[in-house]
Amino acid sequence: MHNPVLLAMTATIGLASAAMASPASGVWHVPDKNSTIQVYDCGAAICGRVLDSDDLRANPDKRDAKNSDASLKTRRIKGLVIMTGLSGGPTEWAGGSVYDPTSGHTYHGSFTLVGADTAHLKGCIIGPLCRTDTWTRAR
Repeated sequence: MHNPVLLAMTATIGLASAAMASPASGVWHVPDKNSTIQVYDCGAAICGRVLDSDDLRANPDKRDAKNSDASLKTRRIKGLVIMTGLSGGPTEWAGGSVYDPTSGHTYHGSFTLVGADTAHLKGCIIGPLCRTDTWTRAR
């Protein structure tokens, strides 16, 4: 027999956890290479990992061959964490890093919600040398 108090507490905790998730959390579609990235809470920040891309559909075992660190060249792209330590919210997170596996470069990054289903990911090398991609929330 199920304990109704325990079930109610478990449901409440589950709802509270879902309610505390960052508004940036979810799966995002990146137009470049038809990729999808999962953005998720990691401590007080947000992070992101590669879920899928045209390249991964063609080669599911694709590796991080362009990384400048030889010890990282053999890690798999699928599941690779490419956004780390972006803090802030509720609509803009910054101060972390963004890794681009297509170039092998890491950038200073920010993630900004510009609508419920649209975001800008910005990566900068130095000062004004930046690139911004527009992401849309996957349905």
